[in-house]
Amino acid sequence: MNNTKWDEIRLTMAALDPSPSYRTRCIDNGYISNWDHDWLYHFRIGGYECIEWLEISCQTEQEKSNVLNALKIIHVPGGATATGFMIYGYIKAGQAIEYI
Repeated sequence: MNNTKWDEIRLTMAALDPSPSYRTRCIDNGYISNWDHDWLYHFRIGGYECIEWLEISCQTEQEKSNVLNALKIIHVPGGATATGFMIYGYIKAGQAIEYI
């Protein structure tokens, strides 16, 4: 996924009240970050190039609905999970992917 889409996600999630928590997985070394709420500064540290996936966790159904509506506008590759959403920065060649 390109930097423009990642920035759209970052700014949109930061603007939600409350902002959902998130964590990412690095495609280079498999590192999974700790859960965080700081979308404005922490999310973009190191750039977006190594983000294999972004997991967003929602605490309530209303928060989940707000996040879903925002992600639909941005139109990103991913899907819903039991507690939120998974957004993909990279997928394997030939892998089918849905969009939110």
